[in-house]
Amino acid sequence: MTVAELRDRARRVLPGGNTRSTLFVPPHPPYAVSGAGCVVTDATGHQVVDCNNNYTALIHGHAHPELVAVATEAVAAGSAFGLPTESEVVCAELLRARTGLPSWRFCNSGTEAVMMALRGARAATGRDLVVRFAGSYHGTYDDVVDPAAPGVPAGVTASVVTLPQGDGAALAEVMRTRGGEVAAVLLDLMPNRAGLRPADPAFVELVADLTRRAGALLVVDEVITLRLEVGGLHARYAVEPDLVTVGKVVGGGFPVGGVGGRAEVLDAFSPLTDGPVSWGGTFSANPVTMRTGVAALRLFGPAEVAALNARGDRLREELAGRGVPVSGSGSLVRLLLPDPAAVWWRLYERGVLAGTNGLLALSTPMTDDDVDTVRDAVLAAVEVPA
Repeated sequence: MTVAELRDRARRVLPGGNTRSTLFVPPHPPYAVSGAGCVVTDATGHQVVDCNNNYTALIHGHAHPELVAVATEAVAAGSAFGLPTESEVVCAELLRARTGLPSWRFCNSGTEAVMMALRGARAATGRDLVVRFAGSYHGTYDDVVDPAAPGVPAGVTASVVTLPQGDGAALAEVMRTRGGEVAAVLLDLMPNRAGLRPADPAFVELVADLTRRAGALLVVDEVITLRLEVGGLHARYAVEPDLVTVGKVVGGGFPVGGVGGRAEVLDAFSPLTDGPVSWGGTFSANPVTMRTGVAALRLFGPAEVAALNARGDRLREELAGRGVPVSGSGSLVRLLLPDPAAVWWRLYERGVLAGTNGLLALSTPMTDDDVDTVRDAVLAAVEVPA
């Protein structure tokens, strides 16, 4: 079967030809066939250095031998049960040790983690209002997307206030006038969709202070940024969130989401309490995800975090030094370009797979030579003179 035939088949059964909106590039995206380390091979045999890494989830790239072995062993023992397993206890203990957050619950995606965190915050506070910042992506849940997006009910605006990114004055005014209604302030410390720019520490301190004074909860979204520090990016800001959402790297390449935070907040989900929040999930905390995720996190300790961040910092500095507008921190780099779709294809043709918005996420199998390859491809794709 040719790629054209596959594409035609896909368009007959999948609107637009594929399931995930974030993967679409016009006129149609390539089809992946296999991955090994930091290299992906598509259906035409073309190979690329993977700087998408399933939108930052594959911290160890593709088919890491140890992770494959752990996952295979887990599947052979039973992929999921209608009972809890020790694996979720081990994963929660590991995340507690890394982040200092004492209590955890698991789910199946970053979107679901945010949904769970907001449900828990509303249950714990007895309040309804959520404050978020425009441009930050927190998944596909109605409450956290642009209220003008197609399919989002008008009623969402009654329970969510969306403020300009980084606008402390606007937040202060909301807290002054409606603070008693606010259940949670949802904050991403380096939002990808908003340009992958690290938040101003003074702004983060203000958010934490205003939230605490209002008796609301601070929810920090670390679904993407957990990789930047052993304990997550919030550790760099010395902020103490009430809840943190995680996903991506925590699953070792399998679907995962999680919420960590203060025990008294997450106790809202405990069936041992009166009137608990009921939250199921057929595959939540399944042993394949939990066991492989634990192995992946153990392979990404302080030395590995520092080494990967150093490679990302070097790539960003070298691109900026040649006049390419970039942002980000550590192993996450964002190309700030006016036409990222066009640059995406030029990068792909030169052997680099990026995010459709210009995101470059590094993985541990990458060598200095791989980073040089990425740098040179970016310079050629954006037509920077040699």
